Amino acid sequence: MALPAGARLGPYQILAPIGAGGMGEVYKARDTKLNRDVAIKVLPETLAQDPGALARFEREAQAVAALSHPNILAIHDFGSDAGVSYAVTELLDGETLRARMAAGPLPVRKAVEYGVQIVRGIAAAHQKGIVHRDLKPENIFLTKEGQVKVLDFGLAKAAGATTTPGETQLAGTQPGTVMGTVGYMSPEQVRGLAVDQRTDIFSFGAVFYEMLTGRRAFRGDSHVETMNAILKDDPPEFGEMASGVPASLDRIVRRCLEKQPDERFHSAHDLGLALETVSTSSSSSSASLGIPALPAPARRRRSVVLILGAVVATALIAAAYIAGRQSGATSTETPVFARLTFRRGPIFSAKLAPDGNTIVYSAAWEGTRELFSTRPGSPESLLLPFAHADVESISSAGELAIIMNRRLLTAYAQVGTLARAPLSGGASRAILEDVQDADWLPDGSTLAVSHFTNGRYQLEFPIGNVVYTTGGWITHLRVSPDGRMVAFLDHPIFGDDRGSAAVVDRAGKKRTLSGEYESTQGLAWAPSGNEVWFTGSERGSARALQAATLAGGIRTVDRTPGNLMLGDIGKDGALLLVHDNGRRGIIGLGVGETRERDLSWLDWSQPLALTDDGKTLLISEQGDGGGPGYSVYLRKTDGSPAVRLGGGDAQALSPDGQWVLAQRLNPAPAQLILLPTGAGDAKTVTNDALTHLAGRFMPDGKRIVFAGFATGRQPRVYIQDLEGGTAKPVTPEGVATSLLLVSPDGSQIVAQRKLYPIAGGDPLPIAGLDPLDSVVRWTTDGRGLYVRRTLDSRSVEIARFDLATGKRTPLRQITPLPEAAGMGGIGQLLITPEATSYVYGYGITMSDLYLVKGLR
Repeated sequence: MALPAGARLGPYQILAPIGAGGMGEVYKARDTKLNRDVAIKVLPETLAQDPGALARFEREAQAVAALSHPNILAIHDFGSDAGVSYAVTELLDGETLRARMAAGPLPVRKAVEYGVQIVRGIAAAHQKGIVHRDLKPENIFLTKEGQVKVLDFGLAKAAGATTTPGETQLAGTQPGTVMGTVGYMSPEQVRGLAVDQRTDIFSFGAVFYEMLTGRRAFRGDSHVETMNAILKDDPPEFGEMASGVPASLDRIVRRCLEKQPDERFHSAHDLGLALETVSTSSSSSSASLGIPALPAPARRRRSVVLILGAVVATALIAAAYIAGRQSGATSTETPVFARLTFRRGPIFSAKLAPDGNTIVYSAAWEGTRELFSTRPGSPESLLLPFAHADVESISSAGELAIIMNRRLLTAYAQVGTLARAPLSGGASRAILEDVQDADWLPDGSTLAVSHFTNGRYQLEFPIGNVVYTTGGWITHLRVSPDGRMVAFLDHPIFGDDRGSAAVVDRAGKKRTLSGEYESTQGLAWAPSGNEVWFTGSERGSARALQAATLAGGIRTVDRTPGNLMLGDIGKDGALLLVHDNGRRGIIGLGVGETRERDLSWLDWSQPLALTDDGKTLLISEQGDGGGPGYSVYLRKTDGSPAVRLGGGDAQALSPDGQWVLAQRLNPAPAQLILLPTGAGDAKTVTNDALTHLAGRFMPDGKRIVFAGFATGRQPRVYIQDLEGGTAKPVTPEGVATSLLLVSPDGSQIVAQRKLYPIAGGDPLPIAGLDPLDSVVRWTTDGRGLYVRRTLDSRSVEIARFDLATGKRTPLRQITPLPEAAGMGGIGQLLITPEATSYVYGYGITMSDLYLVKGLR
C-alpha cells in the first residue's frame, strides 16, 4: 500500500517514497513533534496482521533502540495508525556498501576504516545480547560524512518467513532453523544449527573479503552450491584477487572465516582490537599502505588478543600518533612522547612547573593518594610531603595549589581543602574549604576556584568574586594566559562527568564553546590563548583530545585507544596527557555465604539497591557498555546472569520488587521513569521543569522522594505521588542528598546529618553521630541507623547507631579483595539488616603519564 505525500502516520507526515523491499516500504517523513526529518518503514500487511510477529518485532525494535551506538541505525519510534504499523528511524544521506562496491574493491585503508566501524557496531549489539544474523553489504550504509551505519539489527529475527531473490530468511534461533543471506551465512546457519555472536564474525569476514577484493568470498551457480562452498571451501587467496592486500589483513579475514566457531575471533571486541591495531600501527613490509603485518594467528589465541589489549594501554598510545594520527591536526610535525610514570595505579592530576621540565602529579601507587614530582628522562619520581592531595596549579613563582582530603559528594563530585604549599617542600597553608578545582592567576597573587557552598557549585574569579553558579557542577577550571577569562568544564548533571567546555569573564559573561560530550575530564589553554583544549568523548567512543576556539569552532586534535585526560599545556606547547584504562565493579557477600564474589556485569557497574533478603541487586551500568543514557540491570547475588530492564540510570527498587525507579538523562532536564522488572512497559513518573538528581520509593510504594532543582535555584528534596501531581518540597533549598534514606514508617529522611520530617517542619539534628561516620541505611525498627567508617585507605567498619542514646555498636569490618594495584577503596555500600549480606562498588584504574611535544 503506497502512501501519498502529505499522508499522516501518528505525528509523522509523509514527504516522499525512498524505496521498498521484502520488509515493507520506506518513506522520508517529517516528525512534526520534534521538527526533524526521519525515515519511516511501513510494515507489510502479512507482518502487521500477525500479533506474534508484530510483538516480536516491537521487542526487537525496543532492544535495538536501547543501543544508541553511532554505528547502528537509530530507531526512534514504533507505532500503528489506522491499521498501518510502522517503524521510525533516523534518516541517512549516502549509499549502501553494496552501491559503493559497484565500482570495484575499496582502497585498503578505506576498507579498514569502514571495517573498524562495522565491528564497533556489532560489538555494541553483542554486548546487549543482540546478534544480527544477516550482515551483508546491503545492510551496511555509508553516510556522506564517512560514518558507517549497520542497518536492520534484529529486524531479520522478527521478519517471519520471508524470501527475496538470493535470500533465505526464516525467524527463530533454534536448531533446525535456517536464517541469513546466502553468500554471507555462517556454516552453522547453513546447517540450521543454533547461532551466536560468532556468526556475525563469519559474515563480517565475508563482507570484508568482498570489500578488499571486489569478489564474494563464497559464490556458486545456485544457492545449494554457494552453501556447499561455505561448508567446505576457503575463499581464493588475496594474491589471486587483489595483490595489494597485506598479509596482516589476510590473516584477520581467514580467522573470521574459520568453519568452526571456536576457531574464529572469540568476540567482536577482539576482532575490533585486531583491526584497530592494524589501523594505528606501522610496518616496513607495507609502508606504502601504512598497515602492519600481524603475527600469524594460531587457533584459539584469545590469550594473545587479551595480551594485546593490555599492551595497547602502554605501547599503542605512542604508535597511534607515529603511524598516522586519527585527528584533525594539520601539523606535519611528528609528535614525540616521553613516558613519565612506570608504576601501577591511578593518576588523578598532573601539572607543569614554569620551567617546563618539572612535573608534579598525584597518584595512588600504594592505595593512598600522594603527590610526586618527576622530570623527563627519569624513571623515578620524588614523593612530596603532602598525603591525600591533588595538584591543581603551579604559580609563576613555583608555589603549589593543592586540594587535600577530598570528600565524596556524589559520583565524580569530590571537594576538599584548598591549600598553598612550596614546591620545594614544607608545610601547607589552608585557604578555603569545599573546593573542587582551582587555578592560579597569571601573576600568582590569588586563585580562581570551583567552590561548593550552600548546596551548589559556583565559580569564583578570583576567590570571593562569584561569576557563575550552577545546579550542576564545575571542574578543571583554568585561567587564560592574559588573566581575563576562566575556561572550565560545565557539567549539567550533578556528579556526572558529561559536559561541555565553556569560558566566563570577570563580569560573569559566559560562553559555551563546545557541544555536550558524554564524558569530559581535563582542560587547559593553548599557549596562544586562542583555543581551549580538553579531553572529551563523543557517543560510544573513548575520550579524545579536542580543541575549541573562542568563537565556538571545534576540532579533534588526536585520539588513541583508551581514555585520555589532559593534565596541562606548557608555554612551549608541550602537553601532559594521562592515559587511563579503568573500570568500575561490584563485590558482594550473599546471605549464608562465606566468600565474596564479583557481581560486576559490564565495564562500569554501580550498585544502587539490595533487597532485604540479600538475593537481588540493582545495577546501573554507566560506561561504554551501558550506552549514552546508561542501562538498568537486575542481578541475583548468587552470580546468575544480569537481566537488562532498559535504558536509564537506576535509582531504587520498589518495595514489592515490581518496578525500578530510574533517571532518564536525555533530553534535559533529567526526569524519572519506572521500568518493570517483569512484563510490561516503562512509565513516565515526572515530566516537569525540575532536574531530577536521585530518587527513592516511599515504604508504601505509592510515592517517591527525589532530589532536584529548578533552573537558577538550589537543590532540595521533594515528595510526589507516582500517579502524578505536583512535587512538594520536603527540605529547604540547599538541602539535598543522593542517598535519600527514608525511615521505615515513611515519616523522616536523612539529609546532611539531620532528620527531616516528610510532612514538613523543623529538622532534628542527629545527636552524637561521629563526624567520621556516614549513614548507610535505617534499622528495620526505625530506632537507629547503620553507619560506616573508613578505617584506612581500604577497610570499612559497619556499626549500628542508636538514635535515642547515641550508642555506636560495631557489627563487622569489610576489606576489599583482591588487593590489586589500581583498586580503590570501598565505594557505594549496601547492606541487609544486621549486615549479614552486603555489596559494595569498587574501581580499578591503571594510568600512565606522558609528556607530549609536537601536537598542534
